[in-house]
Amino acid sequence: MNTVYILFSEKRSRYYVGQTQNIKLRLERHNQGVVPSTKQGAPWKLVLQIEVNSRSEAMILERKIKKRGAKRFIDNYIGV
Repeated sequence: MNTVYILFSEKRSRYYVGQTQNIKLRLERHNQGVVPSTKQGAPWKLVLQIEVNSRSEAMILERKIKKRGAKRFIDNYIGV
């Protein structure tokens, strides 16, 4: 099972979109500053996670979210 996730950094007022097989470990790595692209925004808060069946589905959904914009996607997803 793969997870597409959206993180939010209050420190930078930014969203980050990614995909992984282990969301708990991935979030820890983001918050420890191991991931260069999210190092400056720690602590990151998980705001949305969507389970998909395969990595290819995860990559397609991740691309769709990035193209649309994370905030806009979240608003549409929860029906705002």
